[in-house]
This record gives sequence, structure tokens and C-alpha cells, in this order.
Amino acid sequence: MADSFGATSTTDDVLAGVSLHGRRVLVTGVSAGLGVETARVLAAHGAHVVGAARDLQKAEAATTQVRTDAAKGGGTFEIVELDLADLASVRACADALNTRLAPFDLVIANAGVMATPFGHTKDGFETQFGTNHLGHFMLINRIAGSMKDGARLVNLASSGHRFSDVNLDDPNFEHTPYEPFAAYGRSKTANILFAVAFDRRHRERGVRATAVHPGGIRTELARHMPPGQLEAMVAQINEQAAANGKPPLEFKTIPQGAATSVWAGVVAKADAVGGHYCENCHVSHIVPDDQPIGLLDEGVRAYALDPQHAEALWAKSEAMTGETF
Repeated sequence: MADSFGATSTTDDVLAGVSLHGRRVLVTGVSAGLGVETARVLAAHGAHVVGAARDLQKAEAATTQVRTDAAKGGGTFEIVELDLADLASVRACADALNTRLAPFDLVIANAGVMATPFGHTKDGFETQFGTNHLGHFMLINRIAGSMKDGARLVNLASSGHRFSDVNLDDPNFEHTPYEPFAAYGRSKTANILFAVAFDRRHRERGVRATAVHPGGIRTELARHMPPGQLEAMVAQINEQAAANGKPPLEFKTIPQGAATSVWAGVVAKADAVGGHYCENCHVSHIVPDDQPIGLLDEGVRAYALDPQHAEALWAKSEAMTGETF
């Protein structure tokens, strides 16, 4: 049952007994962590998976098991080059994907960076907003015509969206003091708002979009954090949890972390997840912007699902990338 899964469910639990033969899937960020596991389980159930990665050599080394499980399950796996921090690379990748005749049944925008030092993409955008949001914004819109009717888009967001709303007046921190997690929060809020706007534009042909929070997982995503910062954050989270009479943080395994992406993309009903935010293999509830929320609590901020806010971000994203979709 689609509603029988939860925080501890794994990708194999979610897809038990499910055949994906004949389905074609694009997964970005297949050089480590969640992207590798997502590609593995989909290919193992018979899907034709196209994985995108910036570092092709790293991705090839990381996906040995993906190819093994694909061969056993009747699926296929291939890798294409994609640097989300370079719009020229994004355009080239999209153009290459659009030349293929087979359309996609599912696109999982999994790749991303977190808490990077202040910097810019090749096109001059703040690193996290440019990579996590604008790169995917252009890629997905450019291949939207190669998503078949009834396809789905799953954007990897995060509970980190609660760190901050998007700032459409100063997206590149030109006038705002830079803080790594504030920038991360902006980019993750943007991932959710993009799903809301994309879903509205494409739902008439059955294409639905959703955003998911995978949970707390130890992956390469924390590689930009200074030594000891992650441990300090975990201590703070656990201190708050104890004060509220709740258990400490338990990190998910990578198969548990990737489960919500797979659930939302394959198992859940399209109308249930379209335009929504999911976590722990279910649709999450909205928490008003002025209501306190614990670091370990579920919930999505209202600003991240606001349709007018989503439209404003869409218009800003078009202006920044110089393309209209």
C-alpha cells in the first residue's frame, strides 16, 4: 500500500513487487549518495535509467553496483555529463537528451550542494541558488517536451528550506551578508516553489511535480562544512529535542533517505503528491510561517508552497537565466 511506508522504509521496501520495465528515468547527481541508490533501485526493477553527473569518472566508479543490479533486473543504466553550475553544460545536456526518441516517465532532480563557502557559478549566480535551483530550472524546462504525458518530476528539497525563504530582490547576496545555511535554505525553498509552478503548468497533460525531503543522512552533501560544524549542529538538535521530550536525531541510511524520492515518483498517487512537499514517504503538512517548528519535526513552511510566490520565482528565474519557458 502506498500509505504503509514511513521514515524507516527503504528503497527496496517501497518498490517491492513493482516492475518498472519499459519506464525511462532521468536522475541527476549519480556520483555519490542518494543519486546512486536511486538509480540502482530503479534500474534493478527494470527501468532504463539515465544518470547525470558533473564528474564522469567519479560517477562511473560510484555506479558499479547500479550496472550489476540493472543487468540482474532487466534494466539499463547510462551516464551523461551535466554541470548544473554551468548553464552552457545544462543546455548541452538538455539538447542531447531531447535528440533521443524515447520520452521520460520520471525525472528526479537529485543533485545539489550544501553550505558552500561564498562563491559563484560560471554564470555569476550565488553557488547554491545557481546550482540547486537555476541549473535544474533550466534543465527540466528544456526537456519538459521529452517528458511523456503522465510523467512525474521529483525535486529533492530539504527541511533546510525552513532556514530561509527565497530573496528575489537579492538572490546573489550582493547586498545581504552571506551565511551558508541561509543560502542553502533559499535554494531548497526554490526547489519546492519550482515544483509547485511546474506542476501547475503541466498537470493538464498528467505531468505532476512534487518536492521531497529525504531526511537527515550522512552523505557527501556535508563536505563543505568546516570540521566539527556538523557535530555541533547535531548536538544542538539533540539538546532541543531533549528539552521538548523527544528522542535524539537518528540519521537515516542512504536507502532510507532515497525511499521518499522513489515513493513519490513511482508508488504514490499522482494527484496526492502533485504540487506538494513529501517526507518520510507521505505528504507533509503545512506549518504557518509564524508558528515555531522543532528541528526534528515534520512540516513545510507555507511560503514554500505559495502559488503566487512560485510564479514570482519562476519569472525571476527566467530573467536570471535569460530564457522564457
